Amino acid sequence: MEPVPSRRFEELVVRALDLLPDELARLVDNVAVVVEDRHPDDDELLGLYEGVPLVERGDYGGLALPDRVTIYRLPLCAFCADEDELVDEVAVTVLHEIAHHFGIDDDRLAELGWD
Repeated sequence: MEPVPSRRFEELVVRALDLLPDELARLVDNVAVVVEDRHPDDDELLGLYEGVPLVERGDYGGLALPDRVTIYRLPLCAFCADEDELVDEVAVTVLHEIAHHFGIDDDRLAELGWD
């Protein structure tokens, strides 16, 4: 599909974050969620988690930079046939990357059907 405008895409990411159950959303700690057009080294990457998962943090805190979840607009648009599919795929991608924040790796996500 043709890429949706950046503002519309950001709305889809916010809607996806709103899908997190309240009890889970309260546990998200020190994470910045950002939208970029594409990853500089991988044109097909849909999303990326960078940080220290909650299960590995130990004495994390103080002046620690936030973890970062990046959602890539152009590859997601290219991956989808229409906006309905894009809405679903943005939600899957956002939840997939947030799962990494909780320490859930790609193998476990695949087992759960979130690959």
